[in-house]
Amino acid sequence: MKQNKLETISNLFEGSEIRSIWDSEKEDYYFSVVDVIKVLTESTDPAHYWRTLKSRMIKEGNETVTNCDTFKFKAQDGKMRNSDILDTKGILRLIESVPSPKAEPFKMWLASLGSERIDEVFDPEKAVNRAVEYYRRKGYNDEWIKARLTGIVDRFKLTDIWKSGGIEKPVEFALLTNEIYKNWSGMKASEYKQYKGIRKESLRDNMTDIEIALTNIGEIAARDIARVEKPHGLKENMTIAARGGKVAKAARNSYEKETKISAVSKENSLNYKYIDDKNKIEMQ
Repeated sequence: MKQNKLETISNLFEGSEIRSIWDSEKEDYYFSVVDVIKVLTESTDPAHYWRTLKSRMIKEGNETVTNCDTFKFKAQDGKMRNSDILDTKGILRLIESVPSPKAEPFKMWLASLGSERIDEVFDPEKAVNRAVEYYRRKGYNDEWIKARLTGIVDRFKLTDIWKSGGIEKPVEFALLTNEIYKNWSGMKASEYKQYKGIRKESLRDNMTDIEIALTNIGEIAARDIARVEKPHGLKENMTIAARGGKVAKAARNSYEKETKISAVSKENSLNYKYIDDKNKIEMQ
């Protein structure tokens, strides 16, 4: 599957994550089969359930399996792993082979999801509205949502500057981002996630409003310095990123001096916490 027309998305069905890809050319979704199996069956080992079902379907000559593609999604351990995917039509056929009381609600969810995305192609504002509603359902207040969406726009402006300065590889973008984080928070992204008790979840979606603000300040400063000095290559851009992070660090120091409150928080937006390396969870 060509990467340039695909958008990786995490959709929610009844609060459960369904890792998905939106193919803008075909105007269709591709869904992680294991994630669909998990919500339909509530199996504790959906991967095993799918392997068994897949083997049976192959023996029966079921065409659904032959239409399976694979895509690398981020797994719970944070690593990118291949997962079987099916388009909307394939998922509907799969549901017929999985006895589940959730089959009909899931079909309705699929229908509405596809309609939403197609509508968004012609009216992008609907995509923004969907993002706002998603964050509201997760319990975020409107001020946090406003800051988060503004940060997303500012992040695009920063990455555009980095690209014009010769930054191309994903690992380079990650290194530059880490440099900003380290210089204002004292931690790179992976360490920050560990501090907050999260793994694959978005770090920024688990930040407080002051953490979001400081991240934005660091990135905006790095962007504006780069616009003036026009660094080229990773080494020069790393220096600029560090300086941007130090601008946010100065703002952090001022905030903490006046409020007597740490700007860096262990707080997250999850309703569970990880308790060991085997991905077991404990409900709060």
